[in-house]
Amino acid sequence: MAEEKNVEFNLPPQFESITKNIKWILIGFVGLMLVFSSFFTVEPEEVGVITRFGEYQREAAPGLNFKIPIMEQLMLVPVQRQLKQEFGYRTASAGVNSTYRKAGYEGESLMLTGDLNLADVEWVVQYRISDPYSYLFKVRNADETLRDIAEAAMREIVGDRTVNEVLTVGRADVASRAQVIIQALCNEYEIGLTIEQVVLQDINPPNPVKPSFNGVNEAQQQRETLINQARADYNRVIPRAAGEAQETIQKAEGYALDRVNRAQGEVSRFNDLYEEYIKAPEVTKRRIFLETMQDVIPNMGQKIITDDKGNSVIPLLQLQMDGARQTNSNNNNNN
Repeated sequence: MAEEKNVEFNLPPQFESITKNIKWILIGFVGLMLVFSSFFTVEPEEVGVITRFGEYQREAAPGLNFKIPIMEQLMLVPVQRQLKQEFGYRTASAGVNSTYRKAGYEGESLMLTGDLNLADVEWVVQYRISDPYSYLFKVRNADETLRDIAEAAMREIVGDRTVNEVLTVGRADVASRAQVIIQALCNEYEIGLTIEQVVLQDINPPNPVKPSFNGVNEAQQQRETLINQARADYNRVIPRAAGEAQETIQKAEGYALDRVNRAQGEVSRFNDLYEEYIKAPEVTKRRIFLETMQDVIPNMGQKIITDDKGNSVIPLLQLQMDGARQTNSNNNNNN
């Protein structure tokens, strides 16, 4: 039977000192790790939620804070940061030249309207975390719960309106109503979120029917344009015609008043003349004859006057000159 031999390995002196002190090195390293893990910094837009073995203990304000190592855990909640959830699309890259991706998210935005049409509604919910405790512990996965609430509220609102209301005049009302309903449900479920704004990004008909829908919109716009043009023509022509009619009526009334006044004046003059005729018939007849001749003869042009038998011509040079002056005077007055 072979004899057993004990073989001893002797380490160098420097390794022997390391082996003796490795326990203290490990203890020091672990101690440093515990010390560094005990202190933490909370950013200004955050709040720290500290739990001890999973149970909520306290909140840590922004700045340098302390927690018990191993026993306590830290969760940072961005209470001052505005968060958002996008529906119907996702932002691929933000910045000046933002790009968006819609493929794969059509199911979130395709909705049935109240008049049984389809609308592709893309929107954003902007919110803040107002209660970190409720956000972390009252509801499991608060962000997913908010997404479900927002989608249900938007489908309810769109389902109560026609497609034209959703696409045109009802956009602002849809957004404001959605914000109210989402906030009410968040309060009821105690999610700890404050809804700041609901923004409708884009609302379109589904792609298969978009050409037909655009054609209907163009026809409606043309109809509105023609109606507006007709109203403009009506507002331009009707007041002018009414003014012209009023002007014609006023002229007719003025002409009628003038004729009546002239007729009454002539009647009064005739009555006066008749009274004078009754008093002196011969004198009045001669006066009427002379006045008539005074008005007629100057307008006769070339005049030749003879005696009662037509034998001799009576020279009326001066009379003709007076008649010419009278004619010129009347023409000047008319001009």
